[in-house]
Amino acid sequence: MYNKQFKKQNEMSTGKILLGVLAGAAAGAALGILFAPDKGSATRKKIMDMADDLGGGLKEKINDGLKTFTDQYKNVKQEAKELADDGKSKLQDGFDKFKNKEHNIENIANS
Repeated sequence: MYNKQFKKQNEMSTGKILLGVLAGAAAGAALGILFAPDKGSATRKKIMDMADDLGGGLKEKINDGLKTFTDQYKNVKQEAKELADDGKSKLQDGFDKFKNKEHNIENIANS
């Protein structure tokens, strides 16, 4: 269980670092374009191109996040099902043992 928590924290930390790097790169590129000695129309075109590139990167990051969330949800759901099945099995075993002892007591009482 500790390993799962550590892995989850590590994945979250890696995601934050990657997002920070992408944001820093985007800010640096935007400032570079704005301060470059180009015509206004050329600068606007560069900004639009950069926005398209960042939009694709952001979309990819969101899709990766959704996939990670979906995978984790499926894992938790499977673990919950296994725990429920195990609990149900143990409860049935206990009930069967109780019934068996009850039956033995009745046999002894009737003897």
